[in-house]
Parts: sequence; structure tokens; C-alpha cells
Amino acid sequence: MSKANVTVGDSGIFDAKQLGVPKMLILGVQHMFAMFGATVIVPALTGLDVSTTLLFAGLGTLLFHFLAKGKVPAFLGSSFAFIAGYAAIAPNGEKELLPYACFGVACSAVLYLILAALIKAFGTSKVMKFFPPIVTGPIIIAIGLNLSQSAINNCAANWWIAVLAIVVVIACNIWGKGMIRIIPIIMGVVVSYAVAAVTGNVDFTPVKEAAWIGFPIHYESTVFSVLKGGDTSLLITAAITIMPIALATMVEHIGDMSAISSTVGKNYIKDPGLHRTLLGDGLATMLASLFGAPANTTYGENTGVLSLTKVYDPAVIRIAAVFAILFSFSPKIEAVISCMPTATLGGVSLVLYGMISAVGVRNVVENQVDFAKSRNVIIAALILVLSIGINFSAAGAISFSIGAVTVNLSGLAVGALTGIILNAVLPGKDYTFDDDEPSDTGVNFEV
Repeated sequence: MSKANVTVGDSGIFDAKQLGVPKMLILGVQHMFAMFGATVIVPALTGLDVSTTLLFAGLGTLLFHFLAKGKVPAFLGSSFAFIAGYAAIAPNGEKELLPYACFGVACSAVLYLILAALIKAFGTSKVMKFFPPIVTGPIIIAIGLNLSQSAINNCAANWWIAVLAIVVVIACNIWGKGMIRIIPIIMGVVVSYAVAAVTGNVDFTPVKEAAWIGFPIHYESTVFSVLKGGDTSLLITAAITIMPIALATMVEHIGDMSAISSTVGKNYIKDPGLHRTLLGDGLATMLASLFGAPANTTYGENTGVLSLTKVYDPAVIRIAAVFAILFSFSPKIEAVISCMPTATLGGVSLVLYGMISAVGVRNVVENQVDFAKSRNVIIAALILVLSIGINFSAAGAISFSIGAVTVNLSGLAVGALTGIILNAVLPGKDYTFDDDEPSDTGVNFEV
């Protein structure tokens, strides 16, 4: 269709059908590749299955669109925030422990459903006063810092390859133009991986042996494999350890909805409503986790693509979701990602984990948290010290028994609960959430 026949409003194209099917497909592929790099990095870092991840990124996105009345142009990819939870329950990606971590993530998704119900019943502002930036900011900072040790250990496998990945990520993020600036993590991985392969640091045997087509769900990796006959204590520990992370990711979701609203020029917090988008995000995360895939979250990369193309039709995102589902049925793609050098993972994760902490700092700064107030200093201090201190202590957690069941509380769980309780009881609250004019709070774990 000629450009003269395409109607573009001041704020962009809201009906991509006028562009024609071929262009819609191309736009969908672009969105798929925008999310691809970051989405597959999470299973690479945690030990989860890449094919399963792609399948439930696509299915989760379609479920989100259904629950959000098809109005919000958002893609749901893997959440980086929950990496800390997987690392706590299944260190080094131990396959037999990953289903327990996934159970904890599925339980955290219940908090999304509860928050969605509370917002529907009482309104956004009344609920969000319990999760101000003075609580969520330090929690996000602690998530990134708790992961720092694993990033350094991975980099140590080959510091030259790791540093190359870091340099490429930084260069693309700072000086890149157009699409390159939106996908710095993908560029860091591709360049570092390629150099490692050329220098003989990659064994591609698994790629040669992998089939082109295969089923992406494996029962032994699902939560169902441990619900009957599994370790009850570990299931409870996983739930208690990982659920507090949802406090940060729910605020991330609100920040993403605000960013998408600002980009498109429509207030999605009002219509279809934050309760619907939270419900979609929560159910998508629960579904993915039960079948052994990472938690889902709305993706900043795709918001960047929206800003570049000015095509805001959610149908284009749904096309990307279908492509992700198709890709999930190729074990060959999973094998390519699984052969990625440890040092490459270390380099990109070093940047990612640092940026998670930086996002927490940004959340505090942009919301103008007043540290002249003693209450705010006390809340932030205890969240940080408890979250990080307990994590790196000899025990790594606070343990106690309830009957015959032993429960381990991670540092993040203790820090989050402490921060929420202190904020609720200490006088001098000064935070008000405004859902009439949402703004990007900076709570976005994507690069």
C-alpha cells in the first residue's frame, strides 16, 4: 500500500492493517528479535530451558493481550528480577532444584492476583501507598548486588571475552543508533560469542547433534514433577524466599505501563486498567513457571521499538508472540544458546546485575525520596543491610522450624518484609501515587 494511503496520526499508527500484511509481519519479526536476546539470556543464566522460555513468552503475551482487552501493545519476556530467586534455590542452575525455584515464582505470581483484586476493589492509590519508592527502591538495589558474585565468577572463566561483551554493551547503549541502541545486550552477546567461536573457545558439537524440530515442554522440568513426592520443606522455603521479589516486579510492571502509556499517548493504567494488566502479567508468570519457564514481565525493548516505528497496534505484538512460539519448537536454537561461553554470560550479566541496582537508585532519585527524614534512612538502611548481609552470611539465610518443616528466609525476604512493616508503622509518610498522570518511575529491569 502506498504511503499516501496510510493514515498516520500525530501520535502514530494505531491500525497496522493499513500497512498491509507483509509489513505487519516484518514489524512482528522486529518485535520478536527485540525481545529475543534478553529473553533467552535468563534461561542461559539460570539453567532453565530456552525452548520452554520462548513458548511461554509467546503464550504469556497472548494471554496478557486477551485479559487486557487487546488494548496494550506490550510483549512479555523473561524477567531478570527473579534471577536472584533461582540462584538462591538452585545454585549454578542445578536441574533437580529448578522446579522448586519455579514453584516459588508461581507462588509470587499469586501476589499479582491479590494486588489486582485489591486495586479493583479499593483503587490504585490506596493500595500503592504500601509500596512506596523508599521500600521498592532499596529492594531493587539489593536484588542486583546479591547477584554480583555470580557475575564475577562467570567472568573469571575468560576475562578477555567477558570484557569484550561489556565494552560492546556499553558502546551500543551509549553511542548506538536506532535499533542497535535498543538491543545492546544482544549485540554484546553476538560479538563476544563470535570472537570466542573464532578463537576456538566454543564447542559446537551439541548444535550439530540437536534436532531441528522438537517439543519444548519437558515434564521433569515442570513444577508438577515435585508437587507429589517432592521435598515439602524446600517447596515452602522456595515460596518464602522468592515471593518478596514480586514486590519489586509489580512496581516494575506499573512503571512499564506508565512508560508504554507515555510512548503511545494513552493512559493504560486507566483503560483497560492496572488491575487487568497486573492480572495478565501475573497469570502469564504463573503459567510459565508451572511448566518450567522463567517469570514473565512487560519488556522495555519492545516499548523502544514502539517509539522508533510509531506503530502502536497491539496486533503487531501478537504477531511477534506467534513467531516466538514457532521458534520454541526448534532444539537447534536452544543448543546454539546453550553453547554460549560462560565468560560471555558473565560479561553481560555483570552489566545487567549492575543496572538492576542502578534502576533501584533511579527509582529513589526520580521519586524524590527525602533522606533528610530519619524514617526513610532507617527503612532503606535495614532493607539493604538485611537483604545483602544475610545473603552473604555463612548460613545464607535465617532458618527456623514450623513443626516438622524447616523454613529458610533469604536476606531479600527478610529485608522486604522489614521495609514494608516499618513503612506501615513509622510516622511521616509522604508518598502519593498518581494514576491520573502516570510517569515512568524508572523501575525497568531491561536494558
